[in-house]
Amino acid sequence: MIRTLVTGFAAVVLGLAPLAASAQVAPGTILHGTFDQNISSNHAYVGEPVSLSGVYSDNGAIRHARVTGYVREVVPAGQGTAGKVRLSFEKLYAPQGTFTIQSRVTSIQAITKSNAGKEAGAAAVGGLIGGLLGHGVGAVLGAGGGYLIAKNNKENVNISAGSPVAIQVLRAYRQR
Repeated sequence: MIRTLVTGFAAVVLGLAPLAASAQVAPGTILHGTFDQNISSNHAYVGEPVSLSGVYSDNGAIRHARVTGYVREVVPAGQGTAGKVRLSFEKLYAPQGTFTIQSRVTSIQAITKSNAGKEAGAAAVGGLIGGLLGHGVGAVLGAGGGYLIAKNNKENVNISAGSPVAIQVLRAYRQR
């Protein structure tokens, strides 16, 4: 009788073990990691692989994991268009197992250069050309026009290797 009871209990525990492991990556879990490569909106391409290392969760259930994904969208910077890179992360490799995840990036350290140098240079060149063509008023109009053109010329977005990234898990499915 006791033997049957112990065997039944062991079967229940072993049957629930995969569920307990997958419950460690519940929807809403925030994962933090370090970006593994350099990426820029002027060189990245859709489908380019990306990864995070040293991944851990806020609740401590996941540590020493790795997350992989790809570049989902790229918009190079240009006149009136800001550079943009959108990432999608879909695999979590943790000591508890491998999971297919749906997630969203909640924070990432992206760097966009300042446009101030371009603006000052364009205003100076515009003022010089305007001054040559229309003297005093032309210089003011040329400087203003040069500044506005440069102001509308946007910079590319860069994400450096080693940048901190946080993602929120929306769904997770344990791989067999």
